[in-house]
Amino acid sequence: MPIQEIATGAQLHYLDVGQGEPLILLHGLLGTASLHFSRVIHWLQTDYHLYGLTLRGYGESSPKPRDFPLGFYRRDAEDVLAFMDALQLESAHILGYSDGGETALAAAGMQPERFRSVAVIGAVGCFTPAVRPRVQSLYPGTWITDAEKQLHGIGHADSFILGWVKAMKHYIDSGGDVSLSTAHRINVPLLIMLGENDTLNPAEFAERFLERTPTGQLEMFKCGHAVHDEAWNDFQRVYGDFLRTARR
Repeated sequence: MPIQEIATGAQLHYLDVGQGEPLILLHGLLGTASLHFSRVIHWLQTDYHLYGLTLRGYGESSPKPRDFPLGFYRRDAEDVLAFMDALQLESAHILGYSDGGETALAAAGMQPERFRSVAVIGAVGCFTPAVRPRVQSLYPGTWITDAEKQLHGIGHADSFILGWVKAMKHYIDSGGDVSLSTAHRINVPLLIMLGENDTLNPAEFAERFLERTPTGQLEMFKCGHAVHDEAWNDFQRVYGDFLRTARR
């Protein structure tokens, strides 16, 4: 898998497989495209040219260590857009999971003309104080595995996750806007997929986001956060139908 240097100063490791219309995959916290989208990649690569990014600081992407400055979703979104520039991708479909989903919504709000469709799993574009306890529950980082530490070059798990928690609390304390203020700019097919048991992304948050968009839709699944893993058959049906409609 190649590494692309981009104008924002990052070097992004990415998976490049398949053929057809371009589709960008964005993983979540402590992931890579291969880790978080293995079944999705196998499913879609016969019909789409997949670009599975590893976001800066994760896996083999740099700079390291992965950090979480205030407003890190926008920084990651700028990386995605710069990656598209570097590969001369005028437009693409995009699918993001969790933190990658928030990044996808941010990128689509920043440059909506670059995307043919936008779909996210476990992302809602805004946070409220109601999710503060769930955010804080991820500290300390004792749940981060040794394999994850090695893969991402994490020297101190507590420091790593504390950076994420502090940035998330800043979003919450600043009004919760990740990409809500630019939601109205997304005028291509938009799909938010949430699990009914997702404790970080309540459906009402997604509904607030979608109220500002002309083409958005919400699909709920009987599962937790990782819809594409926990409700695979339903996910295939819903996202497959969405993509077919978006391509018409």
